[in-house]
Amino acid sequence: MSKTFSDRRWRLVALIACAGAALAACANRGSVTPESRAPVIPTAGQIDLSRFMGDWYVIAHVPTWPERAAFNAVESYSLREDGRIATRFRYRHGGFNAPVNTMHPVGTVRPGTGNAVWDMQFLWPFQAEYVIAELSADGQRTIVARSDRDYAWLMARTPQISDQAYQEAMASLRALGYDMDKVRRVPQRWPE
Repeated sequence: MSKTFSDRRWRLVALIACAGAALAACANRGSVTPESRAPVIPTAGQIDLSRFMGDWYVIAHVPTWPERAAFNAVESYSLREDGRIATRFRYRHGGFNAPVNTMHPVGTVRPGTGNAVWDMQFLWPFQAEYVIAELSADGQRTIVARSDRDYAWLMARTPQISDQAYQEAMASLRALGYDMDKVRRVPQRWPE
């Protein structure tokens, strides 16, 4: 099989998986609009969006299907002129030497949430809830979660965090109601 065909097939599989995840996330929401829904998971409070922008290394996650074997995963955010959030999720699937894959969802902050709840759009018109559930006082670590407790991300400004910080984050995920058997630590090795 040629590399080009394999790359195209992988991208198609990833797109279908993202669409499936978005559909599943929206399926149990009924006719309630995202703006009228309050998250059923606590938020980190008021988020300074300009400070939150930039690169976040994914330290651990309850992964979506495309990221189940992610290595060197990095989520990058930047504010667009229209107030939405341009996102680039970059990772290597299956190993440190695998090709880099990227996804480019767009985030929209839900009004009245202190910038802590976003709707991420991977595939129009579907949006998935992202809740900034925790943000360290120094702005160096965050937990992004979902009310459905199906996916979560522990991210940091650096590719490694201390064992104590990791254990504290795992305790937070447990307290949020996550199944800890589904948590995967993301291998990070830099420079690439």
